[in-house]
Amino acid sequence: MARPGNKIIQAKLVLLGDMGTGKTSLALRFVKGQFYPNQEPTVGAAFFTQILSLSEATVKFDIWDTAGQERYHSLAPMYYRGAAAAIVVYDISSIDTFVQAEKWVQELQRHGNQKLVMALAANKSDLEPKREVETEEGEKFAQENGMFYMETSAKTAENINELFYEIAKRLARALPLKPSGISLNNDNQDRGRNFFLLLNMIFPCNQVTE
Repeated sequence: MARPGNKIIQAKLVLLGDMGTGKTSLALRFVKGQFYPNQEPTVGAAFFTQILSLSEATVKFDIWDTAGQERYHSLAPMYYRGAAAAIVVYDISSIDTFVQAEKWVQELQRHGNQKLVMALAANKSDLEPKREVETEEGEKFAQENGMFYMETSAKTAENINELFYEIAKRLARALPLKPSGISLNNDNQDRGRNFFLLLNMIFPCNQVTE
């Protein structure tokens, strides 16, 4: 439940990145506290919801987890259009996924919301011995592109909650103090129209408090 007198922010968040980077695992770890070593690739997109209760606001996330396969790339604008936040994910053990992450960031900068809160998630930090992308490289790219950087692991849960809390805090700070009911989701019509095609899993809303 929202704290009395708190702003209530409903925010659309999109996860973007190459196939196999762990986008679905990040979302599942955050929403359900679960991790599956052999997570199946997302088909089209998956939808999750989660609530974070901060001291300054209650943030209700509508999370769209997009498929990383190239054949679904053309569908991505349906999900990042109108989004308040985006997490671009790469696998620290794969330089190719970092290159693809850079392309996603460029696409968001061209076509996304100008006030988009963007995070660069260097995922699979548990694969440190196999690292191909150095921390400094990811940090530098994030800084140059107005993002914040965080190394995460869906397997160990490292920085998963911290990642989403930081996004929630940035969204709350970006808004003036107003009565409850602020919406940062501008694509309700798109979601309704494409729901039947692209939704392959729905999880009930959960409550997390700071």
